[in-house]
Amino acid sequence: MTSRFSSSARGATLALACIWAATWVACARQQDTAAVAIDNDDIGGIVTSANGPEAGDWVIAETTNLPTRFAKIVVTDDQGRYLVPDLPGAAYTLWVRGYGLVDSPKVQAAPGALVNLTATVAPNPRAAAQYYPAGYWASLLRIPDKTEFPGTGPRGNGIAPGMKTQAQWLAWLKNGSCYTCHQVGTKATREIPKALGAFPTSRDAWARRIQSGQAGPDMAREIALFGAPRALAMFADWTDRIAAGEVPPAPARPQGVERNVVITQWYWADPKVYMHDQVSTDRRTPTVNAHGPIYGSPELSADYIPVLDPVRHTPSRIPVAPRDPKTPVAPNPVLQPSVYWGTEAIWTSRMDVHNPMIDGQGRVWMTARVRPPGTPDYCRKGSSHPSAKLFPIDTSVRQAAVYDPKTKKLTQISTCFDTHHLMFAEDANNTLYFNGYGSPYLGWIDTKVFDETGDEARSQGWTAIVLDTNGNGRRDAFVEVDQPIDPAKDKRIGDNLYSVNPAPDGSVWGSVLGFPGAIIRIVPGPDPIETALAERYEVPWQNPNAPIEGYSPRGMDVDRNGVAWVALGSGHLGSFDRRKCHGPLNGPKATGQHCPEGWTLYPQPLPQFAGVRDNGSAEGSYFAWVDQFDTLGLGANTPIATGNESDAFLALRDGQWVVLRVPYPMGFYTKWMDGRIDDPSGGWKGRGLWSTVSSRVPFHMETGKGTPPVAMHFQLRPDPLAK
Repeated sequence: MTSRFSSSARGATLALACIWAATWVACARQQDTAAVAIDNDDIGGIVTSANGPEAGDWVIAETTNLPTRFAKIVVTDDQGRYLVPDLPGAAYTLWVRGYGLVDSPKVQAAPGALVNLTATVAPNPRAAAQYYPAGYWASLLRIPDKTEFPGTGPRGNGIAPGMKTQAQWLAWLKNGSCYTCHQVGTKATREIPKALGAFPTSRDAWARRIQSGQAGPDMAREIALFGAPRALAMFADWTDRIAAGEVPPAPARPQGVERNVVITQWYWADPKVYMHDQVSTDRRTPTVNAHGPIYGSPELSADYIPVLDPVRHTPSRIPVAPRDPKTPVAPNPVLQPSVYWGTEAIWTSRMDVHNPMIDGQGRVWMTARVRPPGTPDYCRKGSSHPSAKLFPIDTSVRQAAVYDPKTKKLTQISTCFDTHHLMFAEDANNTLYFNGYGSPYLGWIDTKVFDETGDEARSQGWTAIVLDTNGNGRRDAFVEVDQPIDPAKDKRIGDNLYSVNPAPDGSVWGSVLGFPGAIIRIVPGPDPIETALAERYEVPWQNPNAPIEGYSPRGMDVDRNGVAWVALGSGHLGSFDRRKCHGPLNGPKATGQHCPEGWTLYPQPLPQFAGVRDNGSAEGSYFAWVDQFDTLGLGANTPIATGNESDAFLALRDGQWVVLRVPYPMGFYTKWMDGRIDDPSGGWKGRGLWSTVSSRVPFHMETGKGTPPVAMHFQLRPDPLAK
């Protein structure tokens, strides 16, 4: 490592040289560069343009000389100085990217060098806009006006009759269809590729493009739910205006603490897969698996678990296969050729590995298909299983598995209930809760019992979701979903949990998709099968007692104080604090809209769509996560939303947004994050957030076909020059 003395000596030498410099500017630039104290594994310098020192730009250092493609990204300070810290030994390509600029010429450098960089001012607004996040381009969409609703079908206004309001249209766009799999607004989506073919109109081109590849059947179905004539007209108008030169408003450059971020990137998996999410540690104890591997889940696309060793910069794979060889490949036919992959079906998974979680022993639990949909006999009517007696289940599409890195063994668990997301509770039995995506129940595995007995039937359970509508504080006989409330009984509801979030107080929360959507809190009680009781809270929509309206939850989390944080399709991050509720939390009237005062909605930092006058933004976050243990450095209990249209994480600190943007490769779209502490005494270097690109179309990123998912580590140093 270069000593501080040698750095100071270098600065003194340059200062003397300034006496003889031809101009004051040259002298100032030499002094600024000298002020960047680097070690042998850093690269630093100053960024200037024709306008002088460049503040709030990104400096990207990338190499292909390691076992996988690797990059580090930092932000310049208010004097244009930068420092890329802790680079592994390799030859690097450096360049500058920033708003108001076009990419600078790329230069070669090695760690231990001071390298001044020259930024290139964009020649015009259109050139500058090519570097804006997708959401700024998406904000140019002209959403059908409120006066066009309710829909009257293709022979009327082209909007599907099921679309009653503009808000419902937006909710489906952002939390039901397009936004939920990829960014809208990338260059790949805002332009019609020539390789698609020649078409009479842009509307015809859009009708063809949404049928491309294995997602074609899904996209064709989804656009019909909007009303295909009006939706296709909207997208065609958007691409036509962009082709004619329309550009979105400019984003702000990173400010304040946003300039302290260091983003490290590794390419992993392969170019034909997409990654749903990843995991780095035990949510409850973020020091578990310190410096250890990162595990991914390629969902429908491939039958292996991607693994990244971030210390050795090495990606690898753990092959997986369902227990039952009759488990079919998920049906994903190619409807029309893709401009990227032609007629090739690139998604080939049978096991459908999804949403991994790490336990206190470092084992990786996941939702996965282990058999065909039909359940074992112990799940069905007539079984003696306690849960099956009350709520028999005949089919489940996805089950569970656990991988032990110490033994290299994958154990598969045939759950009766359907699985989607999962999370560990903070209890003595390490209960692992699951949501039944599309199924109205809460499931769990008692991992302590499973470890002791290996009995997958005995260790699992599930329960109906029941409201205490008679208000006596306990679960009684209940009326069914399709029956009216009976004052003497409780009521089972048919809501399907999307996320599942055990809270520190022992309750389990979950979000409910739909419009306006809701969140649910379940108290398991001493015997969850018989005693679990739920509370239901709808997002405030058209509620005269709500100061601001929102709708359409997606993923959520709960902080250490029991406050729920919810990603909303209205372009908000919502918080719900049940301690603020004025009235009863159960009883015949406590069925959803009884506590608008518990909600606070924070509009997210993107422009709103053209013509949409509601509070909110064009953002549509996929998930929200709470940094309960300050693994990033913004403070414990910091809520963070996935900025799926913003190329960013959106952290809310003291009511203000901190935007942690990924400038390269453009197209950062993620569905999850977690925070790990590798070294509690290591300062900023010992902690950080982990995530991965989760777009189903990583080839839509600026690096194009051949781009695999990218794993990312976000760290927050005390200042932009810390090393």
